[in-house]
Amino acid sequence: MITTTHRRLARRQLNMATRHQLTTAAGVPDATITSRTRPGGPWQRLLPRVYLLQTGPPDHRQRALAAVLYAAESTADPLSGETAALTGGAALALLGIREAPYAPADVLVRAPRRVTATAGVRPLSTSRWPHTITVRGIPSTRPVRAAADYAARADDPDQVRSMLAHVVQAGWCHPHDLHAELRASRLLGRPAIRSAASELLAGVRSVAEARARDALTATDLPAPLWNARLHTPDGAFLASPDAYWPDEGVALEIDSAEYHYTRDLWQATLRRRLRLEAHGVLVVSATPSMIRDTPTEVVAALRALLALAARRPLPPTVHARGHVRLELPVPGE
Repeated sequence: MITTTHRRLARRQLNMATRHQLTTAAGVPDATITSRTRPGGPWQRLLPRVYLLQTGPPDHRQRALAAVLYAAESTADPLSGETAALTGGAALALLGIREAPYAPADVLVRAPRRVTATAGVRPLSTSRWPHTITVRGIPSTRPVRAAADYAARADDPDQVRSMLAHVVQAGWCHPHDLHAELRASRLLGRPAIRSAASELLAGVRSVAEARARDALTATDLPAPLWNARLHTPDGAFLASPDAYWPDEGVALEIDSAEYHYTRDLWQATLRRRLRLEAHGVLVVSATPSMIRDTPTEVVAALRALLALAARRPLPPTVHARGHVRLELPVPGE
């Protein structure tokens, strides 16, 4: 017996429903659910008490929503975002954050409810319930909370660095808001998370930049500005180099081959460099692998240009705006 209510549920929930919804709201008998989910049947059991109402394989969105439906199975409206919400890497993946993993799916559950973990789903009961949003039809935490929840469960410091940087770089949250969320989540006591958050406050926006900062802080070179916006004297925007020494007019540009597959992109990079050099900025170029594998060579090139720039009679004709130097650790951590 397939009802109008069942069809409405399927449309609203990416062709999925819970057993509670099917039996209580749609009036589908248990025997019908059992029959339709047998091997070769038109439905599939994705998770305990969560069904995919189609024969084809689920996509990433359906798997993410299945995790939320599982965690909120017996509630009146599992899509309300009031009792269960996707968070962590799976929520960031829905936003298109690079390298964010769709699985396992971390799901917040409002305390005091507790949900048993199952294949691919990691429920987390919390009394600090966040504001939630709907991302592509799925109740989710806001990006800043999703990033904090990802960091809480990540083991690799480089993964933490990379993911937090991607979230900020993509514009989903401000470094200060992320720092505040990590503090509220009591995560700043972990050295890897505290370091990554502090680097973002200082203007660092990628793992390669973070490694460059590590290499530079081990030297006696002056601290640069990270991702400062450089303008001509009349206010025209020039570029935003990864690191910039305003007193000397020296820039570090970290360019990944990933972003230079086409001739147009490569020429755009060269034109940006020409504009900087035309205004007296000396540029050191490096790839992420150079920063990782041969940081001493990059530091040596920077040292040479900084020494050369100090002897120049004329300063560069650019103005730096944006991030200021911020020595670490950040006060109050």
